[in-house]
Amino acid sequence: MSFLNIFGIKTKPKAPWSKYYKNNEMKLKVPEGSLYDFIKKNLPECNNVIAYNYYGHLVTYKEFFKQIDLAARSFRSQGIRKGDVVTICMPNTPEGIISFYALNKIGAIANMIHPLSSEQEIKNYLISTNSVMLVMIDLCYEKVAQIIKETDVYKTIIVSAGNSMSMLLKLGYIFTKSYKIKKPHFKGEYMYWNDFLRKGSTYNGRCSFETGKDTPAVILHSGGTTGTPKGILLSNGNFNTLAEQAKIVLHRLEKGDVILTIMPIFHGFGIGVSVHTPLHIGCTINLIPQFDARHFDKLIAKTNPQVVVGVPTLYEALLNTNNKKLDLKKLKYAICGGDTLTVSLARRVNVFLEEHNSKVKIMQGYGMTESTAATALACDDYNVEGSIGIPFPGDYFKIVKPNTQDEAPYMETGEICVCGPTVMMGYLDNEKETNEVLQIHDDGNVWLHTGDMGYMNKDGIIFYQSRLKRMIISSGYNIYPQQIETVIEEHEAVLKCTVIGIPHPYKVQVAKAIIVLRNGYSDSWITKKSIKEHCEKNLSKFSLPYEYEYRKSLPRTLIGKVDLKKLNDESANGE
Repeated sequence: MSFLNIFGIKTKPKAPWSKYYKNNEMKLKVPEGSLYDFIKKNLPECNNVIAYNYYGHLVTYKEFFKQIDLAARSFRSQGIRKGDVVTICMPNTPEGIISFYALNKIGAIANMIHPLSSEQEIKNYLISTNSVMLVMIDLCYEKVAQIIKETDVYKTIIVSAGNSMSMLLKLGYIFTKSYKIKKPHFKGEYMYWNDFLRKGSTYNGRCSFETGKDTPAVILHSGGTTGTPKGILLSNGNFNTLAEQAKIVLHRLEKGDVILTIMPIFHGFGIGVSVHTPLHIGCTINLIPQFDARHFDKLIAKTNPQVVVGVPTLYEALLNTNNKKLDLKKLKYAICGGDTLTVSLARRVNVFLEEHNSKVKIMQGYGMTESTAATALACDDYNVEGSIGIPFPGDYFKIVKPNTQDEAPYMETGEICVCGPTVMMGYLDNEKETNEVLQIHDDGNVWLHTGDMGYMNKDGIIFYQSRLKRMIISSGYNIYPQQIETVIEEHEAVLKCTVIGIPHPYKVQVAKAIIVLRNGYSDSWITKKSIKEHCEKNLSKFSLPYEYEYRKSLPRTLIGKVDLKKLNDESANGE
């Protein structure tokens, strides 16, 4: 496992946005210690505050830390040591959060992955991170059973979504959903969550290991700036700094405030902004493992949150509700991230908020997994229409001329670069790509070259414009065309495949696969069905092509590359 250590700011870059912060807020220091220690510091003040709400099952901070400590002993009882990697393949359930902090307490590294990943993707995630244990939702069993013996995982902990529900809801879940899910009828390398916890209750060995701000804590997965999926190594300091920054920016948040945690925990925005930050402040996270857009208004009415964090499609869903009685007067922040918030959507959301008794305006955030998901936010006095606001305190932005390190003047479009304590340690075992995106500039600082285009005005307010990289964002999920192309071209009938993004009325964009078949194959329904089934087996559900088009050939540029611009233009014109 290779990674970089980022030793802070060498020379302070210019920061025209500093006037928006109070005296010492820009002098933010990276907190010492682990993620676990960082949130536990507030325990004496938050003992009886609700830490999380899961379908009405309320757990206080005091009980939450008892659950974490028991899980930590359970991991130790099963042989997990400091520095080991354990994969968490879970939706937003208490077990996923408990495992995340329990592993951190014992100095292990949590590898967070999407439960809808294909069996091949899960296999790659496990092998590339050298994972030795897997905590997974039972829905993944059939996929995992096919590949687990090809990895170094020696123990798989199986969790049901009904585990932490109240007894009544749990019974309903068992009789309506759980009984349909295939599970192992044997033990050995598999263990159910409750059995796992029982092992911890009898473990008396050491279960707390000191770790520092520069210690690796979490692996998240992204396509990076090149579009090729890779592991992103983040430290305790990365996450703890993000929480400190967000506490300053979201200064109206108080102990006991409710955060609607819809963004998934395997996403940097979800685990960083919707979980770790509110737990640091002493808020209540309301865990939503499966979001239903049709009943979003009812969810808000029932939970009455002070903070909603989501992607643009979530706010589209809110606009589509017809609940005239919905009262949003308790709402303190409505944050949008994970995708571009259009000016037109922001205006419509703001009208909706005002009509439902809210005094807040929607705020657009910006960040990458490589910078711990969130580095800028349009909030309060600097919530300028169409902007992503200003950098979080301690982070620095500059705009450079594309493919250079030369700073562009105000109002000139260039590549967005980020410097600061939330920038990743590096790509996991990928020194080449790490060095491509983490560059030392003339000021001696390490700058993350994001691959995103934007500009900055004289007040330091930043405006995002476009992407340099080939990436499709569909309902807030990153879809990497190169990955889809690779999978489709593995099919025996396919000669060449190119994937582009096409507009979608709800998801914003979806993937379209344009395919050229090998000689001897025709685009019969049998061939099409076979290719589609191949995709369903090897790609996540959210990254499956929405459309398949078959052609005799693909347009080329003068130097022989596939002409993506022409394909996008043809698609836009309905050709």
